[in-house]
Amino acid sequence: MKKILISFSLLILSAAGFAQAPLKPVKIDSLVAVSLPETFTKKDTLGQQIYSGNTNLGYMVVIRQPNAENNTPLKKERDLNKVLKDYIKGIKGQAEGSDALNVRDTTMGHLKAKTFTLSTDQGAGVQFRNFIVIYTQDVTYTFEYYYQQNRAELIKDEYKKFSGSIVISPELKRTDQYLSNAKGISPRLITGVVIGLLLIGIIVFYITRRNKKLREQLER
Repeated sequence: MKKILISFSLLILSAAGFAQAPLKPVKIDSLVAVSLPETFTKKDTLGQQIYSGNTNLGYMVVIRQPNAENNTPLKKERDLNKVLKDYIKGIKGQAEGSDALNVRDTTMGHLKAKTFTLSTDQGAGVQFRNFIVIYTQDVTYTFEYYYQQNRAELIKDEYKKFSGSIVISPELKRTDQYLSNAKGISPRLITGVVIGLLLIGIIVFYITRRNKKLREQLER
């Protein structure tokens, strides 16, 4: 019985060691805020601001990266999709043995965002980084949460609290990401229309040819 109590006490102490750290709201700028560990640090390098903080379970990083002043405005949503796709490709290229998992679109306020998990294995065990990326014409915001594979279940509540604390000002609209909300005609639809027209043309050609032959036979 004594051994059972000791084991139970160790389990409680272990669970306490991985308890969620308290987070506090932090203004990244006048338009974006998020909650970070109370002991977070901030670095400002050439306009790029990096906020970071440790918890018992993981490591949180928020990057506010101003885009180039001569940054060409994106015209349509597909242009934004390409920017986000290239961003993920660039992140994957930072370390060998990396792979982007669970890549999907999400909405933060009025803005379109990309979320994914980067899996990296460089021989010292698998590490994960959960990403939320928000691109605007002026600034790119990146929210990251680092953790070890063996803590994947433990971090769920804390990550949910971190990601759920992101606040985007209603002043930021989709037009701050790309100029036109018009979807336009997708390349797949255009291809489908072209193929359809070709099929119709072929059918009309054969019907016309067949009718011509029938008329010629009747006239004989």
